[in-house]
Amino acid sequence: MARKILIVDDEPNIVISLEFLMKKEGFVVAVAGDGDAALEQAAAFRPDLVLLDVMMPKKSGYEVCEQLRGDPSQGDLKIVMLTAKGRESEVAKGIAIGADAYVTKPFSTKELVARVRTLLGMA
Repeated sequence: MARKILIVDDEPNIVISLEFLMKKEGFVVAVAGDGDAALEQAAAFRPDLVLLDVMMPKKSGYEVCEQLRGDPSQGDLKIVMLTAKGRESEVAKGIAIGADAYVTKPFSTKELVARVRTLLGMA
């Protein structure tokens, strides 16, 4: 069965490119454009992994990550935070609240796919 990825970002160009990339890699993809939509999609779509932007409307990626980590039914969910904020303090915060990985923009699509596959045990 194909693995499911939820892409959460408020930048349409990033969503389009990530959606294309992940579908090309064989993943089933859903998208959300803000924090509230991300939580709704996570509950309905039941992704294996979330590519989560940090700076978004309604709820930040940090808030979404914390809420997902607080949901026992999402225990196996992998979370990769994507952000332009790459300072050590931001990375530390993301990991501390439960992100499995933290990737700064701009990123190599090849490296991102490798990271996703590793987290999903497909490497």
